[in-house]
Amino acid sequence: MAIRMNYEDDELIVFYVSGVLTKDELDSCQQDAEAIIQQGNAKILGIVLDDFTGWSNEGDWADLSFQQRNDAFIKKMAVVCDPKWRDLTAMFTLKGIRKFPIEHFTPEKEDFARIWLTTD
Repeated sequence: MAIRMNYEDDELIVFYVSGVLTKDELDSCQQDAEAIIQQGNAKILGIVLDDFTGWSNEGDWADLSFQQRNDAFIKKMAVVCDPKWRDLTAMFTLKGIRKFPIEHFTPEKEDFARIWLTTD
């Protein structure tokens, strides 16, 4: 599986993504996260790309229903990735369009991403 979710503390959900991400895998993982998000507990999301090679061509990637149901509960999002993925992940996460801040960090700055996510 190219994506897995880890609920790390009261507010931090981290998605670890590697290889080629499929829409079905993303939907499954988001469904698991939604149960936590909708409880009002986890409101911060982190995405860590490790050996990520992109997105599959299959599936409806234009489906924004997860964002529509959950963005009101999300405080911040951090993306930890190789700089070569920065622009594409900014588009994928709709940075600048969503109502919460989304910041990118390089892999060696993952600790800073976690600090940024958990501070107001």
